Amino acid sequence: MNTPTDQSDFEAPEKPRRARVEDAVDPDADAPSTAEPRQRDYLDGFLAQKPAEASVGGAGSDLQQAVVDALKEIYDPEIPVNIYDLGLIYGVEVDDDADATVTMTLTTPHCPVAETMPGEVELRAASVPGIRDAEVNLVWDPPWGPDKMTDEARLELGML
Repeated sequence: MNTPTDQSDFEAPEKPRRARVEDAVDPDADAPSTAEPRQRDYLDGFLAQKPAEASVGGAGSDLQQAVVDALKEIYDPEIPVNIYDLGLIYGVEVDDDADATVTMTLTTPHCPVAETMPGEVELRAASVPGIRDAEVNLVWDPPWGPDKMTDEARLELGML
Protein backbone atom coordinates (compact mmCIF):
# COMPACT_ATOMS: atom_id res chain seq x y z
CA MET A 1 0.00 0.00 0.00
CA ASN A 2 1.24 3.44 -0.83
CA THR A 3 1.72 5.77 2.05
CA PRO A 4 1.76 9.52 1.65
CA THR A 5 5.19 11.00 1.95
CA ASP A 6 6.30 14.40 3.03
CA GLN A 7 7.81 16.64 0.33
CA SER A 8 10.81 17.20 2.54
CA ASP A 9 11.89 13.65 1.71
CA PHE A 10 12.71 14.69 -1.87
CA GLU A 11 15.65 16.76 -3.00
CA ALA A 12 15.08 19.31 -5.76
CA PRO A 13 17.26 18.74 -8.82
CA GLU A 14 20.15 21.12 -9.25
CA LYS A 15 19.49 23.93 -11.73
CA PRO A 16 21.67 23.78 -14.82
CA ARG A 17 24.39 26.37 -15.06
CA ARG A 18 23.70 29.23 -17.48
CA ALA A 19 25.91 29.59 -20.52
CA ARG A 20 28.43 32.40 -20.35
CA VAL A 21 30.38 34.16 -23.08
CA GLU A 22 33.63 33.11 -21.40
CA ASP A 23 32.62 29.47 -21.91
CA ALA A 24 32.47 29.82 -25.71
CA VAL A 25 35.02 27.75 -27.57
CA ASP A 26 37.31 29.82 -29.76
CA PRO A 27 37.92 27.93 -33.04
CA ASP A 28 41.35 29.54 -33.33
CA ALA A 29 42.43 28.44 -29.82
CA ASP A 30 44.50 25.57 -31.23
CA ALA A 31 46.04 27.76 -33.94
CA PRO A 32 49.56 29.02 -33.36
CA SER A 33 49.66 32.34 -31.57
CA THR A 34 50.44 35.43 -33.64
CA ALA A 35 51.65 38.81 -32.55
CA GLU A 36 48.14 40.30 -32.53
CA PRO A 37 45.12 38.46 -31.21
CA ARG A 38 42.39 37.75 -33.68
CA GLN A 39 39.82 40.55 -33.86
CA ARG A 40 36.29 39.37 -34.54
CA ASP A 41 34.45 41.50 -37.06
CA TYR A 42 31.06 40.08 -37.73
CA LEU A 43 30.39 42.57 -40.52
CA ASP A 44 33.32 41.46 -42.71
CA GLY A 45 31.28 38.93 -44.69
CA PHE A 46 28.30 41.22 -44.93
CA LEU A 47 30.32 44.19 -46.15
CA ALA A 48 32.31 42.12 -48.65
CA GLN A 49 29.16 40.64 -50.22
CA LYS A 50 28.23 42.16 -53.55
CA PRO A 51 24.56 42.99 -54.18
CA ALA A 52 22.64 40.36 -56.07
CA GLU A 53 22.11 41.23 -59.71
CA ALA A 54 18.55 42.38 -60.13
CA SER A 55 16.44 40.58 -62.66
CA VAL A 56 15.48 42.55 -65.74
CA GLY A 57 11.74 42.00 -65.57
CA GLY A 58 9.19 40.64 -63.22
CA ALA A 59 6.55 42.14 -61.02
CA GLY A 60 7.67 45.33 -59.37
CA SER A 61 10.78 45.76 -61.52
CA ASP A 62 11.99 49.19 -62.60
CA LEU A 63 11.40 48.24 -66.22
CA GLN A 64 7.78 47.32 -65.53
CA GLN A 65 7.26 50.63 -63.74
CA ALA A 66 8.82 52.48 -66.68
CA VAL A 67 6.30 50.84 -69.04
CA VAL A 68 3.43 51.81 -66.71
CA ASP A 69 4.73 55.39 -66.59
CA ALA A 70 4.87 55.48 -70.41
CA LEU A 71 1.28 54.21 -70.62
CA LYS A 72 0.15 56.95 -68.23
CA GLU A 73 1.14 59.45 -70.95
CA ILE A 74 -1.57 58.14 -73.31
CA TYR A 75 -4.90 59.92 -72.88
CA ASP A 76 -8.31 58.81 -74.04
CA PRO A 77 -9.37 61.31 -76.72
CA GLU A 78 -12.93 61.60 -75.38
CA ILE A 79 -12.17 61.57 -71.66
CA PRO A 80 -9.38 63.79 -70.23
CA VAL A 81 -7.84 60.93 -68.21
CA ASN A 82 -4.89 58.69 -69.07
CA ILE A 83 -5.74 55.14 -70.08
CA TYR A 84 -3.98 53.60 -67.06
CA ASP A 85 -5.97 55.55 -64.47
CA LEU A 86 -9.10 55.06 -66.59
CA GLY A 87 -8.69 51.33 -65.94
CA LEU A 88 -8.19 50.26 -69.56
CA ILE A 89 -4.87 48.56 -68.73
CA TYR A 90 -5.53 45.24 -67.00
CA GLY A 91 -1.93 44.15 -66.72
CA VAL A 92 1.69 44.96 -67.62
CA GLU A 93 4.20 42.13 -67.57
CA VAL A 94 7.90 42.31 -68.39
CA ASP A 95 9.76 39.01 -68.63
CA ASP A 96 13.47 38.35 -68.07
CA ASP A 97 14.14 38.87 -71.80
CA ALA A 98 12.80 42.46 -71.47
CA ASP A 99 9.70 41.69 -73.54
CA ALA A 100 6.61 43.60 -72.41
CA THR A 101 3.08 42.22 -72.61
CA VAL A 102 0.24 44.66 -72.02
CA THR A 103 -3.27 43.33 -71.47
CA MET A 104 -5.88 46.00 -72.10
CA THR A 105 -9.46 46.68 -73.07
CA LEU A 106 -11.43 49.59 -74.45
CA THR A 107 -14.46 51.34 -73.00
CA THR A 108 -16.65 49.74 -75.69
CA PRO A 109 -16.02 47.55 -78.75
CA HIS A 110 -17.33 50.43 -80.88
CA CYS A 111 -14.85 52.92 -79.40
CA PRO A 112 -13.69 55.40 -82.08
CA VAL A 113 -10.04 54.62 -81.31
CA ALA A 114 -10.48 50.83 -81.35
CA GLU A 115 -8.25 50.54 -84.40
CA THR A 116 -5.50 52.92 -83.28
CA MET A 117 -5.30 52.69 -79.46
CA PRO A 118 -3.76 49.17 -79.21
CA GLY A 119 -1.12 50.14 -81.78
CA GLU A 120 -0.29 53.31 -79.86
CA VAL A 121 0.00 51.35 -76.61
CA GLU A 122 2.32 48.83 -78.26
CA LEU A 123 4.46 51.59 -79.78
CA ARG A 124 4.68 53.48 -76.48
CA ALA A 125 5.59 50.35 -74.49
CA ALA A 126 8.21 49.31 -77.06
CA SER A 127 9.79 52.78 -76.94
CA VAL A 128 10.70 52.45 -73.25
CA PRO A 129 14.51 52.19 -72.94
CA GLY A 130 15.41 48.61 -72.07
CA ILE A 131 12.31 47.00 -73.60
CA ARG A 132 13.24 44.61 -76.40
CA ASP A 133 9.75 44.00 -77.77
CA ALA A 134 6.17 44.80 -76.82
CA GLU A 135 2.89 43.02 -77.45
CA VAL A 136 -0.68 44.14 -76.71
CA ASN A 137 -3.45 41.69 -75.91
CA LEU A 138 -6.85 43.31 -76.41
CA VAL A 139 -9.50 41.59 -74.28
CA TRP A 140 -13.19 42.19 -73.73
CA ASP A 141 -13.66 40.03 -70.67
CA PRO A 142 -14.01 41.32 -68.02
CA PRO A 143 -15.76 44.27 -69.62
CA TRP A 144 -14.64 47.74 -68.69
CA GLY A 145 -16.79 49.71 -66.27
CA PRO A 146 -16.44 52.90 -64.24
CA ASP A 147 -15.51 50.76 -61.23
CA LYS A 148 -12.13 50.07 -62.91
CA MET A 149 -11.09 53.74 -62.68
CA THR A 150 -8.65 54.92 -60.02
CA ASP A 151 -9.71 57.50 -57.46
CA GLU A 152 -7.58 60.08 -59.28
CA ALA A 153 -9.56 59.50 -62.48
CA ARG A 154 -12.87 59.74 -60.66
CA LEU A 155 -11.78 62.97 -59.03
CA GLU A 156 -10.73 64.38 -62.41
CA LEU A 157 -14.13 63.51 -63.86
CA GLY A 158 -16.04 64.83 -60.85
CA MET A 159 -17.30 61.40 -59.82
CA LEU A 160 -16.10 61.62 -56.20
